[in-house]
Amino acid sequence: MSRIFGPIMQNGFVVRDLEAAMRHWVEVLGVGPFYVMPRIAFAETRFRGQTVDIQMAVATAYSGDMQIELVQPLNDAPSIYQEFLAEGRQGLHHVGVATSNYAADLARAQAHGLTVLQGGATLAGTGFAYFDTAGAFQGTMVELFEATPSLMAFFAKVQAASRDWDGSNPIRRPRAAG
Repeated sequence: MSRIFGPIMQNGFVVRDLEAAMRHWVEVLGVGPFYVMPRIAFAETRFRGQTVDIQMAVATAYSGDMQIELVQPLNDAPSIYQEFLAEGRQGLHHVGVATSNYAADLARAQAHGLTVLQGGATLAGTGFAYFDTAGAFQGTMVELFEATPSLMAFFAKVQAASRDWDGSNPIRRPRAAG
């Protein structure tokens, strides 16, 4: 994959219960702290070519240089996450690759025959595409996402917090504005 994408920097897990998944990673595996985004805001999302209103919560932590992303769908909108759960599965779902040239890397992947199964952009302007590679990788997809300055700054903050983490404050939630 390195001839098409950059290095894999994320393991994405789809879970039914975000709170239970975070507790497992923190208490059993010693990974944390997790930063929780209770609802990701999308400007647009498409699944299998159709516009959908996907709602999901995400928690992010690091184990060394590897980002651990936990994704819980919050509604029944058709998505790669709902399909995965409907198959009775839970766990490693995708590997993620950040790119500073999203359009060019997306085009290069498609030129290599990869098909976007789900994609779109967040309200913050981060483009993303999940490629239909599940059959080839035993159920694991590849996600390409845009390495925007704000997203990478957030990831750097999460990774820095993990470096000398002493186990305290294992789940960190954003504060409401106001």
